[in-house]
Amino acid sequence: MNAPASAPLIDVALMKMKKAIVCCELAPGEKLKVAELSKAYGLSSSPIREALNRLTQDGIVEASENKGFKVAPISKEDYKEISRLRCLLETEALSESIQHGDDEWEAAVLGAFHRLNLIEKKLTGSTLALDDEWSARHKAFHFSLFGGCSSHLLLRMVDSLFDRAERYRRFSAHQRVKSRDKSGEHQALMNAALERDSEKAVVLLRNHITSTLDRVVEAIDRQDATLQ
Repeated sequence: MNAPASAPLIDVALMKMKKAIVCCELAPGEKLKVAELSKAYGLSSSPIREALNRLTQDGIVEASENKGFKVAPISKEDYKEISRLRCLLETEALSESIQHGDDEWEAAVLGAFHRLNLIEKKLTGSTLALDDEWSARHKAFHFSLFGGCSSHLLLRMVDSLFDRAERYRRFSAHQRVKSRDKSGEHQALMNAALERDSEKAVVLLRNHITSTLDRVVEAIDRQDATLQ
């Protein structure tokens, strides 16, 4: 989620702020003042403002004529909708990949799983859940599964929703009270995909997404309880 050194200033601002929001460094509901962000990132106000407008389109920033910009709040309703759409779109991308994926697709899935498994052997618990490199490899694994999908529009929509869901996953990881065998879930999902068992793979992916939904809802409920 880091922009290359030679990237346009708007892309630099976009990547920096997107990472800060997804990682919950900029808290849900926090006001985003252009002048303060410009100073923090060493950029002029123009790329900052344009990046904020783009993040508004992505759904992780809210804009108001009177109140400016703020980080989009977290809510159970929002995440339920994100999860519902992920189940619809990601299972479609996965089904197409299983149907059309070739030898290169299979090799890419195996490689992405191996890289994810390597870092999981080094990290444990909340350290793993909040690690940036694990998050990058986790996303790479999921998108390797979709690598046989030919619809660029579908994959762009999946990518946007995945990033929005990542903010919630990070939020819940800060409050995690139950362990989860995500590695086992990933391996079962990979095996079903490589066995070309589309029906089983779709069920596993849907369960994988809804399991995270359950944990996010619990985390939001715990936070709300502490505020009462």
